Amino acid sequence: MNDLTSGSPLRLIVLFTIPLLVGNLFQQLYLFTDAVVVGRLIGVNALAAVGATGSLTFLLIGFTWGSSAGLAIPVAKAFGANDHRELRRSVAAAVYASIGIALFIMVAGCLGAAPMLRLLNTPPELMRPATDFLYVTFGGAAVTVAFNLLAALIRALGDSRTPLYFLVISTVLNAGLSALFVGVFHLGVAGAAAATIVAQGVAVTGCLMLISKKMPLLQVHGREWRLSPAYVWDSARLGIAMGFQMSIIAIGSVVLQYAVNGLGAHAIAAFTASARVDQLASAPLNSFGLALSTYVAQNRGARMWRRIRDGVSQTVLVSVGLAIVLGSVNVVFGATFVRLFVGSGQPDVVADAHQYLIIQGVTYTILGLLFALRGTIQGLGKAAVPTVAGAMELLLRATAGLVLVSHFGFLGVCLASPLAWVGSMSALVPAWFYFRRRLVVQEWAQVTPGRRTGVPAVGKPVSAGTAVEAPRQPAVVYA
Repeated sequence: MNDLTSGSPLRLIVLFTIPLLVGNLFQQLYLFTDAVVVGRLIGVNALAAVGATGSLTFLLIGFTWGSSAGLAIPVAKAFGANDHRELRRSVAAAVYASIGIALFIMVAGCLGAAPMLRLLNTPPELMRPATDFLYVTFGGAAVTVAFNLLAALIRALGDSRTPLYFLVISTVLNAGLSALFVGVFHLGVAGAAAATIVAQGVAVTGCLMLISKKMPLLQVHGREWRLSPAYVWDSARLGIAMGFQMSIIAIGSVVLQYAVNGLGAHAIAAFTASARVDQLASAPLNSFGLALSTYVAQNRGARMWRRIRDGVSQTVLVSVGLAIVLGSVNVVFGATFVRLFVGSGQPDVVADAHQYLIIQGVTYTILGLLFALRGTIQGLGKAAVPTVAGAMELLLRATAGLVLVSHFGFLGVCLASPLAWVGSMSALVPAWFYFRRRLVVQEWAQVTPGRRTGVPAVGKPVSAGTAVEAPRQPAVVYA
């Protein structure tokens, strides 16, 4: 476990981010491996079938990614405040919420798979394999939810390495199982989805064993499981809100997928291949956002307002520089990456996919800022602003899908994400400047002990006439 409330902010954030980054890259390799195995061993139509499910998978499974990160924020805050009882109660609330999320995804996903694919205008020749892929993916949602939650809870204690170890093992296992299920057992695209579920199940087992032996802070016992519904909701609402944010964003992707499906199998294949490369390239930027949410939550619990501002400012500069490098790699080597999926015999697919990667690459600086600011605001416990930002993403990505694609074809697909990022930033940037000013006021009140202020604290209201407490350093607890 790692205390993020003392020491150089940038150094701590970078060291915390590195395992997150590697883990995020391996997480993307799940999708990357499935697409490569399916595209090379079965064909372009199979790759298109997997791609046709992408927005629906993101809509429901993406909810688990966001909700798990949100459910872990109260845990990180309690750890920063050195309140171990509250920490374990927050873990219990997160478990209850995750059980409900998993059941919902399994039922809604399996019942709605075929109808949703038809609504998305999926080509008839892709319906059967795409439906099979969704059935397996949603049927195993409980495993995905469990892994995301356990990894988020461990990271909330400042340990970003342990989830990485299990993720690396499961990713390697996923690659081998995908080749086995698809290439040897001939299970088609459903085999690729099954390989992912089995591999994640191994990671879940490893995380549970580790927590039971080495992490007593995450072990909930006896009466700590007895929580009122009001407490569960109060603790879990940020996670539900963050999951909802991801779902809002995904609805825009669903509309865009509808437009792409109308362009035919080749366009779907180009979009699938380029999106996989784009997700892999943007993983480092996303990792900094995840690291900031934990860093901010811990320092919020310890009332270290100045450290929050310093850490965010320094991380934003690093994210922008990294975005420029990653974007340049996409622009220069994008076509080579796409050929990994479809080979060299599909020049039209490669050309469209490379165009997509060029446009994404030159706008990555916006994406880097988006991840950093969204992670910061979520770490402050503010759910409303990222939700509004997600709604803006939905509006502009859906507009691109309904309007730009009909007028400009695949170019409209390429412009959708950058437009959505700009829309999200229109909410995040002014909100961050507002919260930053609140942090300055709280810092000033803290260093002036006799000063009383009615200015509300970021993340925890302070009533008028109440003196702001001096910060207290949390203890670092090692198993």
